Amino acid sequence: MNDYMREALKEAYKAYKKDEVPVGAVIVWNDKIISRGHNMTESLQDATLHAEMIAIKKASRYLKSWRLEDSTLYVTLEPCVMCAGAIYLSRIKKVIYAAKDPKSGVLTSRENLLDKDWLNHKPEYEQGKYSQFSGQLLKRFFKKLR
Repeated sequence: MNDYMREALKEAYKAYKKDEVPVGAVIVWNDKIISRGHNMTESLQDATLHAEMIAIKKASRYLKSWRLEDSTLYVTLEPCVMCAGAIYLSRIKKVIYAAKDPKSGVLTSRENLLDKDWLNHKPEYEQGKYSQFSGQLLKRFFKKLR
């Protein structure tokens, strides 16, 4: 079995080396990684360039569709409200995240945004492995900033 979260962590490390918040994501469809992304907010001065957003855009180009049905997003940090909205709108089937985000995570930490009964599409989600590793990378990054 492929270890897709390790691939997302490789993306997070790319962000770390660019002095970006170290979050990485991959999207898997038919047991194949079809897109990758890591935070580029600082590098490109664009608040929307979170790892998930980049991966979703690339996956949509790959599939030639905004509907990413039957795909799974692996991300190293629990998604924020913007990314959860994009996950919902793109019809991603499942999200697996590593570290919880007690400050702004909206899948389980601050809110259960994808569980709202008014949503017509409800992606599955779960916390996966490597939460400690992802959390340590984030702590190291923010300690370096201070």
